[in-house]
Amino acid sequence: MEKSAHKKLNELQSTAISGNDITSSCLYVSALTIMYAGQYAWISLLVVALVLFLFRKIYGEVVGALPLNGGAYNVLLNTTSKRLASFAAALTVLSYMATAVLSGSEAMHYLHNLLPGINVMAATIVVLLIFTFLTIAGMGESAIVAVIIFLVHIASLTILVIAGIWFIANTGFETMHLNWALPVKSGGILTALFLGFSAAMLGISGFESSANFVEEQEQGVFPKTLRNMWAVVSFFNPLIALIIIFVLPLASVGENQEALLAYMGEITGGKWLAYLISVDAVLVLCGAVLTSFVGVSGLVNRMTLDRILPNYFLKQNKRGAHYRIAIAFLLLCVSVLIATNGVMTSLAGVYTFSFLSVMALFGIGNLLLKIKRKRLPRPEYAPVLGVLIAISFIILGFWGNLILNPSSFSTFLYYLIPAFLVVLFMLNRSVIISALLVGIDSIFRPLRKFSVISNRKLRNMYHQIHSQEFVFFTKRDDVSILNKVMQYVEENETTKKIKIVNVMKPGEDNEKLKVDIEVLDRAYPMIDIEFIEITGEFTPDLIEQLSKEWGIPKNFMFIASPSDRFSYRVADLGGVRLIM
Repeated sequence: MEKSAHKKLNELQSTAISGNDITSSCLYVSALTIMYAGQYAWISLLVVALVLFLFRKIYGEVVGALPLNGGAYNVLLNTTSKRLASFAAALTVLSYMATAVLSGSEAMHYLHNLLPGINVMAATIVVLLIFTFLTIAGMGESAIVAVIIFLVHIASLTILVIAGIWFIANTGFETMHLNWALPVKSGGILTALFLGFSAAMLGISGFESSANFVEEQEQGVFPKTLRNMWAVVSFFNPLIALIIIFVLPLASVGENQEALLAYMGEITGGKWLAYLISVDAVLVLCGAVLTSFVGVSGLVNRMTLDRILPNYFLKQNKRGAHYRIAIAFLLLCVSVLIATNGVMTSLAGVYTFSFLSVMALFGIGNLLLKIKRKRLPRPEYAPVLGVLIAISFIILGFWGNLILNPSSFSTFLYYLIPAFLVVLFMLNRSVIISALLVGIDSIFRPLRKFSVISNRKLRNMYHQIHSQEFVFFTKRDDVSILNKVMQYVEENETTKKIKIVNVMKPGEDNEKLKVDIEVLDRAYPMIDIEFIEITGEFTPDLIEQLSKEWGIPKNFMFIASPSDRFSYRVADLGGVRLIM
């Protein structure tokens, strides 16, 4: 399939696409944290900033070593099995779905406060439609809109902070003293900080988005997006919470929770500032919808290339956009919005638990990368202790949200289980088709004509699935390594043939390797093993040439982990997968 060439995203564009999601948390995370941690909310938000700092290195190491779309799915696919990677992918898609619907609906609630005549449900669907068309128009057009929204949002928050500091300088610290003297809620300071931290973890949702479209970014941009997102939320979230404690009585926070920053703007700057923050809220929450569409497009495309989802989603338009993915995601979001009748409480649980699960799985993927792919070159390294601390904080946040919203966890499972069942169906479709062949043959034996036609079609489908050939480039590995390769292919792929290729130098011989392959050919009678010797150098150009000559996509070509002496990055190989 030919792909349209398109310009890659620079630092500002990439930061804006991901940043609109994570920085939209500034609109609600302060109120949410204060509700549980009271006057200590800013401390909980600082702890969240520390967790995000640890995840900067975790993401930087993983995506630096494997710079491919997919986020947690990508790292688990290259270190574990397709099933576990698909589980992470299902969680990520759920997170994006909940983000799109929640952000779009919340944006329209803000707009409803400004324009009471609009219908929130209908307006939310219009927002989803607009960003579907933007996604279909191409990444460049989406990035322009994202940058405008991001810059307006940062400017609005900066004005709000300046107004708050000016207000405190002119009115004094009386409100702060009153708030600080309030008794801590039941359980003591540590419990308040723990619950506040758990609620504040929503403030970093969206941090994982950049990893899902890293292939669309210019070289070296990805770690800068992580740094920029961390800096913005680490600065604004604790500072805004602290200003609220200086400016507003804590009793008023609960009354104005849904639009707390707009209320604070009205107190510190007047009606004009409240209006500005409300307009900004509409824009940046819509920007979070765009982030969901961009992120899910990169992830679903990668899953489709790996044969987890139907090839139907690979179709691109002239701008290189996967429009079928965008349309399918739109239909999913609209159906969820209608099914919940616009009541977002249940989806909030899906949003929280799926996001935290994805973060935890990414941390686990980092540890697996260190163990199984330790020779793989990487631009930075996250210390093991730091990774373990980060995962522990995520588990604490998950547990805290389970305490705060036990009913939401049930809703999360109601959405997760069907989603994962769909993925399992695709992974096991070969077995299911075989079972259908047997069932149809026995049930419809009296109706022989129907049985023959159905049997023929299903067998054609079965053979078509198994006709895909795979390639493994061997470095003259011993028989134990090749046996592990065959085990991986037998367990994770549906194929009847694999080419084992050795790129050799002139004068070398592979007599021992040929004997090993003959042993493997007898050990795996269901898979036809073809051994091919090529004299030359193992380069990306050779891979491209073989892919075209044999008609085998590079996603179905495997290599073992290269050492740090390998001349090329994994990304240069065009999607060749690591399986050892």
